[in-house]
Amino acid sequence: MSDAIDPEVPPSGTGCVECDAVNGWWVHLRRCAACGHVGCCDDSLARHAAAHWRATGHPIIQSFEPGEDWFWNYDANEYYDGPELAAPQSHPADETVPGPRGRVPQDWMAQLRQREQ
Repeated sequence: MSDAIDPEVPPSGTGCVECDAVNGWWVHLRRCAACGHVGCCDDSLARHAAAHWRATGHPIIQSFEPGEDWFWNYDANEYYDGPELAAPQSHPADETVPGPRGRVPQDWMAQLRQREQ
């Protein structure tokens, strides 16, 4: 599994790459441990982190939330012990959750509930 993690590669940015490209929003962020791609979590509408795993085969992600350092292995569907990755370790601590500030719709909770029905 050594090719699943590159501790030297920095994150792709401070927000979900795909959501930022379309002025979207997310609930939480996840960082690919292999290439640094930052995508939105499975609780987000678009689920870009999981889509990145399916498209690339990069199975290991790390939370990109302040104060969280856990890893997840999509292939095994379980937590994973990983090394410290290149800085920064999270999105800016002053960013809103969900985020980013100014793009989260007022009815965001209703949108998430509607998706689950």
